[in-house]
Amino acid sequence: MHRLTTRKDALVAVAALAGGLLLLSVHGYSTWSEDWDPSPWVRLVPLLGLSSALLMRRTAPLTALAVATPFNFADVVMGPSLATAMIYGDALYAASLYGRRRTAEWLLGTTLAASLAVAAAAGIGMGDLALGVVSGSVAGVVWVAPVLTAMAVREHRFRAEAERQRAEQVARLAELDRRAAVTAERARMARELHDVIANHLSAVALHSSAVLKVPNLDREGIERAMEVIRENSVQGLAEMRRMIGLLRDGDGDGGAEDPAARPRLAELGRLVRHTERSDLSARLEIAGEPPELPAAVELAAYRIVQEALTNALKHAGPGSTDVRVEYTRRSVVIDVLSPLGEDAARLPGTGSGLVGMRERAVMLAGEFDAGPDGGRWRVHAELPLDQQFTETS
Repeated sequence: MHRLTTRKDALVAVAALAGGLLLLSVHGYSTWSEDWDPSPWVRLVPLLGLSSALLMRRTAPLTALAVATPFNFADVVMGPSLATAMIYGDALYAASLYGRRRTAEWLLGTTLAASLAVAAAAGIGMGDLALGVVSGSVAGVVWVAPVLTAMAVREHRFRAEAERQRAEQVARLAELDRRAAVTAERARMARELHDVIANHLSAVALHSSAVLKVPNLDREGIERAMEVIRENSVQGLAEMRRMIGLLRDGDGDGGAEDPAARPRLAELGRLVRHTERSDLSARLEIAGEPPELPAAVELAAYRIVQEALTNALKHAGPGSTDVRVEYTRRSVVIDVLSPLGEDAARLPGTGSGLVGMRERAVMLAGEFDAGPDGGRWRVHAELPLDQQFTETS
């Protein structure tokens, strides 16, 4: 990059020298008097000095300006030349643009003062006001204008860089949002898969184990167990098809052709009946009039009851599991009470069920709690039905 910059500066210096030589050949300069007219060969010295200074216009802009200033002063003393004026203006421009911001501000004040000094010297020293105005104007164009132009370009570059950084920041935030959305979707699908597989396969495993392990099981018991196994298998497959349809179609219509695959609170009775063991019964109590529930609330309530019953089926001791669902104007309240098991769990667990139930309640701005309560294990959840959530759901 440094080599490329040096090469460009060398091209600028060569172009400036060639243009200066061309202007000198056509007498592109002025004289202060007829008695003071240096030869073009003498004027070539400031031109060479100014052109050589341009070799450092970007790599060392202040040094280039320091080198160019004496040669420009010498050219002014001999009589201003258009070529040297343009080259010195470029040196001022480069120092203001590639140097520090404070350097540009200092150069602006200096060139303004110098232009006013030139105007005063020409107007007062020579007693010609018009000459003073013209001289000051020319000095302003040659000295002040390049500095102002460089400051404007610097400000434009600063704003462009700020916009570029802001765009990069927005892109990074968008990427973070995308990753968060992907993570949230993966967590949601993990909850759904866990609830579907854990409940149905747990029921299948427990009832099939009972058929295999219980000696002299009567025909009625075998048929009841096989019926539970069959219904859980069919329901599990239906819900899996529904989830696969959602993933494949990418919209909310997945599984629309199979309404039975979409769990509803009206099916809690069947769910509770099938969550039984030989030493564990289950009862369901409904309080209040079921309102028209948002789909998200109904699904979350069903899954919480389903997971609580699955945990009871795997871990509860002998007795009865009581499920109570209460509908109020503002919420759905769920309580599942099951006897604490003294022995080891009949099926291994990972703890994902409690995490999933809590996540479902929190996502709906609800409450969730699970733990021992008077010799029984209690799962409590409260899902709000306020107007704001109903509208956003």
